[in-house]
Amino acid sequence: MTLPLDGIRVIEVGQALAGPLAGVLLADMGADVIKIEKPDGGDDARLWGPPFAADGVTSLYFHSQNRNKRSVVLDLKLAADVEALNRLCESADILIQNLRPGVVDEIGIGPEAMLKRHPRLIYCSIWAFGYQGPMRMKPGFDPLLQAYGAMMSVTGRPEDPPTFCGASINDKATGMFCTIGALAALRMRDKTGQGCLVDTSLFDSAVHWVEGQLNGYLANGVPPRRHGTGGAVIVPYQLFETADHPVCLAAGNDRLWARCAQVLGHPEWASDPRFAAGSQRVANKAELLPLIAAAMRTQNRAHWLAAFEKAGVPCSPVNDIAELAATEQLAASEMVHQLPARPGEEPGPRVIGLPITFDRTRPRSGRPSPNLGEHTAEVLGRTGK
Repeated sequence: MTLPLDGIRVIEVGQALAGPLAGVLLADMGADVIKIEKPDGGDDARLWGPPFAADGVTSLYFHSQNRNKRSVVLDLKLAADVEALNRLCESADILIQNLRPGVVDEIGIGPEAMLKRHPRLIYCSIWAFGYQGPMRMKPGFDPLLQAYGAMMSVTGRPEDPPTFCGASINDKATGMFCTIGALAALRMRDKTGQGCLVDTSLFDSAVHWVEGQLNGYLANGVPPRRHGTGGAVIVPYQLFETADHPVCLAAGNDRLWARCAQVLGHPEWASDPRFAAGSQRVANKAELLPLIAAAMRTQNRAHWLAAFEKAGVPCSPVNDIAELAATEQLAASEMVHQLPARPGEEPGPRVIGLPITFDRTRPRSGRPSPNLGEHTAEVLGRTGK
């Protein structure tokens, strides 16, 4: 299929997750992504395992975030290799970098220098804390920003300590925001002919995730508390134990609540002045939630899922990863696909693909993830270091 970014060239100078994720999103949408790696081992994520691919060397994590790319080895501590990068940028549309703060200026590839030499370039910088403020020069990883950005303070049950989100949510969000910014800047370049500096950071992403809680605090000065699996402004909107396995229930408005109460065998709850309206259910959830919990424990998960679905009340089983992998919905979505095999090798690993379709078709990876420096000669006309 013809992909939206066919003909766009991206230079990715970075490692780990946020930068490579932005690169792989662009690559899956058709861009030619050239990944610049250091000679002594390349991207650190190559070794982030287990699990590893069939070769026992390269992590599945690396395969997932670096499919569809070409790898070029450059030692950016050397002036000649910095010049080689500049030559690549002469034909590039986007440069993505997530190096440690200050490094790009030290080696001469900071945004001011690069945009002066390449005025049509979209230069994307991914920071830990952003380009301004007292924390700007500090490095950071996802869990640090979950802590600093208050996400952990609002995750988990009230009686438990602050809880870490299992997914690298700030890294992934920052990679996505970087991609959004790069595409918007490309659209602007179509109008002006000029490139643009796009800055994103894990800190900005962390603040974005707690937007609602922070807005509330700025309005009323009351710090939010943890609600476990429950919502702060909707009740019931959480996990409930049944006679065997938990169910997540989301009665997001008064109409759904009336149906929910009917299914639970207590239609009177829908007209009870303590519970009839959403704001009343929130105010009186200390009374309501134990009543719902007691009712839910009287039957098993299968019973409640069937009953709620028949009534049109949103609900879900609480799947673990193995259960998710076995769902018909995952199979139908075609999110899982197998990377191309290298000549003489076993089939490539199965990974999760782009969460976007074009004309109802999900892009597939045309290339496996690259070996370190595999495309140095192809791209630069010389071998790797």
